[in-house]
Amino acid sequence: MFSFFKKKKTVAHIKLSGVIGNAGKYKQGIDFAGQEEIIKKAFSLKKASCVAITINSPGGSPVQSHLIYSFIRQEAKNSKKKVIVFAEDVAASGGYLISCAGDEIYANSSSIIGSIGVIYSSFGFTELIKKIGVERRVHTAGKNKSTLDPFLEEKNEDIERLKNIQLDLHKDFIDVVEKSRGTKLNKSEVELFSGEFWSGSKAKELGLIDGIAPEFLENLMWKKFSKEMKREIRTKGIINLKHGEYEYPITYQLIKDGRKNKILNKSINENLKVTMIHGKKDKSVPQIYSKKLLKIFKNAKKKLVLIDNGDHSLSSKKWLRILIKELKLII
Repeated sequence: MFSFFKKKKTVAHIKLSGVIGNAGKYKQGIDFAGQEEIIKKAFSLKKASCVAITINSPGGSPVQSHLIYSFIRQEAKNSKKKVIVFAEDVAASGGYLISCAGDEIYANSSSIIGSIGVIYSSFGFTELIKKIGVERRVHTAGKNKSTLDPFLEEKNEDIERLKNIQLDLHKDFIDVVEKSRGTKLNKSEVELFSGEFWSGSKAKELGLIDGIAPEFLENLMWKKFSKEMKREIRTKGIINLKHGEYEYPITYQLIKDGRKNKILNKSINENLKVTMIHGKKDKSVPQIYSKKLLKIFKNAKKKLVLIDNGDHSLSSKKWLRILIKELKLII
């Protein structure tokens, strides 16, 4: 049977947020048990051309980080789907390890990226319990069972044993990063595996990520265009992308600028009527940008219309009627 309707490509999205390993029914966090079914479902979507993962995590359990990383790579291999990772505020330590599951990694210029290292921290209470008159009593079967007990004096052999474990974990982490990033890594400038972390901009220079968000927008949109579309947008400077029964004008400058909003630095002095229509549920563009955009029209009669249930597309018939009404008032 032949289909006369062109199938729309979709992108499956997974959001990972919180400390890794500290998750439960009533706790916010990331662990393998809580994410396994979500990851499976994302990769099983037949219509999905790729899987996008947004991550916002300072790290946590190395075991849970490895489990999630390995499972994402396994599902990507089985489904033959590309994985694109977006780092939000932070993708550090275990958060960055999971990010390495992506074929491409993108971040904001101000994101915190890296911290490729292993840490153990605790407190020592030996002096405190002496002062308050508390006696510590420990009975073990196995001489190393009380290793690093915070109420006992530290032993050099315990510290040495811990260091060896940390080195093993660190090597595993480094292996994941080198396998994921390969020749993209720039090791000549700084020590990448010291546990240091960097801004998104610096992380790009070091090869830890592939680009900053606006560059991703440019690359992604440009890749979706055919040769004819690229020729048209270069010639005319604008192209109308069709989505269902609607069309969206995309300018060449928008693709180049991404989300930098360079236009907000301009000033328009013509005497115009300008109406901005903004969906209150728009998660892509905050209302503040619509307000800022209105400010560039110095001498215009300005109006901001907020649609209570509107999202980024504003594509329902009800919202279109409001748009048409506003356009008629302007005309």
